[in-house]
Amino acid sequence: MCAQRITDTTAEPALTTFSVVRHGQTDWNLHHRIQGSTDIPLNATGRAEAVAAAQRLQGRRWDAIVTSPLLRAAESARIIASELGLDDPWVVPALTERHHGAIEGLTFAERRHRFPDGVVVPGLETRRDVIDRVLAALAALAAGRADQRVLVLSHGGIIGTLLRHATDGERPRHGELIANGSVHDFRWENNQLLLTHFDATTRSPGSGGDAASPLL
Repeated sequence: MCAQRITDTTAEPALTTFSVVRHGQTDWNLHHRIQGSTDIPLNATGRAEAVAAAQRLQGRRWDAIVTSPLLRAAESARIIASELGLDDPWVVPALTERHHGAIEGLTFAERRHRFPDGVVVPGLETRRDVIDRVLAALAALAAGRADQRVLVLSHGGIIGTLLRHATDGERPRHGELIANGSVHDFRWENNQLLLTHFDATTRSPGSGGDAASPLL
C-alpha cells in the first residue's frame, strides 16, 4: 500500500518580516535639496545615525540585510551590518529612491518656482511605477526567505510609498515625518505587505515643511 501525503491545512502561512530603515543624513538632506536618484554619500551625522539605528536593532534576530545601490543607503547598510555582525549587504537595484528627474538638486523653494503645482516635471517617476518595482522586489525576497527577518536599507520616498500602500493612504499623516535612521516594520504574508510599526517622528510646531520631506 502506498503511503498518502497528509497536508496540514491548519498550518500558519509562511511570512517574512521586513524592517525598512531610512539611510542616514547627507549634506543634501542638511541643505534641504531633493536627492532622488542622485548619488550623494553620507556625512558624519549620517554615519552616526546609522550606528544609532544599529543599536536600536540589537537584541532582535536578523537573517539578512539588503540595500538600495545608492551610496547613502549602501554605506548605512554596511555600518549596520558591521555593528550587528551580519554578512555584507546584498544590493537590490529596485530599492533605489524614486527618480525625481529635473527637480533633483533643487531646494523646495527652487522646485516651487521652476515647477509650480500642475507643471509636469520631466523625468519624474510615477508613484505607481515606484510601488510596482518595490513590491516586486520584496515579493522576490520573501519567496526565498520564508519565516526570516530581513533588514532593508532604503529611502524616505520609498518608505513613504510603502506606508501609503499598506495603509490605503492613511499614513503618514500631516506632520508625521520619516526621519533619517528611522525603522519601519512590515510583514509579507499571503502575497500582501502589511504594516506592523510606523516609526513616525512628529514635526515640531513652526518647523519648515521642506526639512520634513522624505524626498530629501
